[in-house]
Amino acid sequence: MSIIFGVIEEGLVYAIMALGVYITYKILDFPDLSVDGTFPLGGAITAVLVLAGVNPLIALLLAFIAGALAGCITGIIHVKLKVRDLLSGIIVMTALYSVNLRLVGKSNVAFFNSDSIFENPFINKIMPQGLSEVSVIAILVVIVLIVKILLDLFLKTRSGYLLRAVGDNETLVTSLAKDKGTVKILGLSIANGLAALAGSVYCQQNGFFDISMGTGTIVIGLANVIIGTKLLKRFGAIKATTAVIVGSIVYKACVSLAIFFGMEASDLRIITSALFLGILVISNGREKKVKNHA
Repeated sequence: MSIIFGVIEEGLVYAIMALGVYITYKILDFPDLSVDGTFPLGGAITAVLVLAGVNPLIALLLAFIAGALAGCITGIIHVKLKVRDLLSGIIVMTALYSVNLRLVGKSNVAFFNSDSIFENPFINKIMPQGLSEVSVIAILVVIVLIVKILLDLFLKTRSGYLLRAVGDNETLVTSLAKDKGTVKILGLSIANGLAALAGSVYCQQNGFFDISMGTGTIVIGLANVIIGTKLLKRFGAIKATTAVIVGSIVYKACVSLAIFFGMEASDLRIITSALFLGILVISNGREKKVKNHA
């Protein structure tokens, strides 16, 4: 049961980040590598604030804002300075590595004894016996649901429809007298804000920050998005955001299964790469079959 609980916990944490990747990958069609920097940025800010005695909920909010600002910079580099989308993300990701080190002062820091969204006086009053795995999952479910609902509501607004239009047809946005560049910057800000929020939750759950925690984040996010959207593609009633959350949990289950059957935890990146490649090959094969039948 502990393995199952662990899968669900990690799946829910990374689902927040995957919802951001969904915006860039599926909606904007933007290969945003800055996520590998904004995820640990959220953790770095959280570590500094929590150790300073700041309310952990405020740390979540400030982490989101910091990530959104970083995403905004990625967008400005791409839109205003005319740098290619992939390079824009790489530039910001590289810069954020130094920023994160500067913020924390060292490559890793622990704050197990500090308050967090999982361990604080309010939670301790509700659960005097101590925090159980079920309680942690319940808190994570609440956070993920709030993020999902807010994102769904945003996508139904005028700005949300423009965001979808930029990814599908930039000419349409221009014909509506709207600046497609501004819409892209908004989308990248929200996406990286969610990545930083996920990093904040991750650090508060584990009680430490590590500078390398963001390595491969974008690959994990893409895997989550593709698994979820492909698995639940036939179920039209299920929203894409729900599919991404399910995909995140399924992905973590696959990784845990591989480790359970003998692979080392140090092989995580190999497992991730192999799983991601397999998903892409299978999904591309299915698309070709559909086209041939058509």
